[in-house]
Amino acid sequence: MDLSLTILVGTMTGTADLVAQEVQTALEACSHAVSIRMMDDLDAGVFSTGGTFLICTSTYGQGDVPDNAQALYASLESERPDLSAVTYGVIALGDLTYKDTFCEGGMRFDNLLTELGARRVGEILKHDASSGTLPEEVAAQWIVPWADLVEATSVDTLAGKTTDASAQ
Repeated sequence: MDLSLTILVGTMTGTADLVAQEVQTALEACSHAVSIRMMDDLDAGVFSTGGTFLICTSTYGQGDVPDNAQALYASLESERPDLSAVTYGVIALGDLTYKDTFCEGGMRFDNLLTELGARRVGEILKHDASSGTLPEEVAAQWIVPWADLVEATSVDTLAGKTTDASAQ
């Protein structure tokens, strides 16, 4: 089964967009269908048809989501839609120099999506800007095993098995 994935990008400087593009390239090389949407002007309706999403976001200010992600986040908080038909993953970008708010933008989305019934697959990829590694390279290595886990989870769900993919 080929994965169909929408990457939602929250960014201020373009780094998360660059990461999303590398992830898209890596997944398309494995025959997966991937679209990238900047979070600008999106609202909770982006999740209305369900499906698989990847939140790729940086962290700004005091652990906030980026400016272009604020409207989507606020819409999810106020509308509180049922996201039980949504499967998702998170790539959170941050800087461990700010340890109290490290990757908090991605963590905020993760917490909110979970509260609304969405199911996260796998662990959150947290990238530290001060680590000396390029986030797009780390994400490109992380994404194919994550996509395999999403597919395995989907097959188990279709077969009527219940699996906690986040524990795998």
